[in-house]
Amino acid sequence: MGYRNAKDIFPENLLKQIQKYVSGETIYVPAGVEKKDWGETSGYQSYIRERNAAIKEAFQGGRTIDELAEQYALSYDTIKRIVYSKKEAAMLKYSATLTSALEYGKAEKTDAWVHLYLNEEGRNIPFSDGLKLFDRYFISPAKFPLSFFHRCAGPEETMKYRIDEGWWNHKIEALTKVIGAGTEMPPIIVHYVDGEFELNDGNHRHKVYENLGIDTVWAIVWITEEDEYNDFMSKYGEYVKDCTVVRR
Repeated sequence: MGYRNAKDIFPENLLKQIQKYVSGETIYVPAGVEKKDWGETSGYQSYIRERNAAIKEAFQGGRTIDELAEQYALSYDTIKRIVYSKKEAAMLKYSATLTSALEYGKAEKTDAWVHLYLNEEGRNIPFSDGLKLFDRYFISPAKFPLSFFHRCAGPEETMKYRIDEGWWNHKIEALTKVIGAGTEMPPIIVHYVDGEFELNDGNHRHKVYENLGIDTVWAIVWITEEDEYNDFMSKYGEYVKDCTVVRR
């Protein structure tokens, strides 16, 4: 069974509450209205490139930023960045590595890297689609103490997402060899909400880092609400002082 875009079903104020608890997860609701496609869930980089080109062409043809924001369901600032930006995602080379994520961050395209990763190596299209429901703050990769983050997936009974112990151990063993050999890993992805960090992607890596005694990790942080962003910056701003921040 396919899943529906919750943005097309629930009122915005209700969605903002729901997404704090199930953002990036697939839930089933019996009955609902027809789905309105947000856009393709694969080939995200190509879609963004084509969309931005269309926005720029329309702007050059006389459409206003407000009109384009309404047409594409994007914020005024996002449209403004697109029409005046000289940095194109098409010039960036995506890979599931920290180096690639940092390059996207410098070009103020951290959100594009996240969606590309989730739609490909991350294998989590529902999470990607969930992030698109609202404008989010995306902070480019930064180094944090590993102790800031706690796993929510694993074989332990206390985990929110239980994973078969045999499969978990198999993945940990394989990943330990890869990381131990010095292979470049992608940054983990974490959500800052209600004053805490929620580890969305990177639970296996977190365990391996812990086992190997690695105490600092690269992470991309995303935040939804402005007050939570301000709270994050007041507590952890020193860790992201050299990072770029985009909201889209």
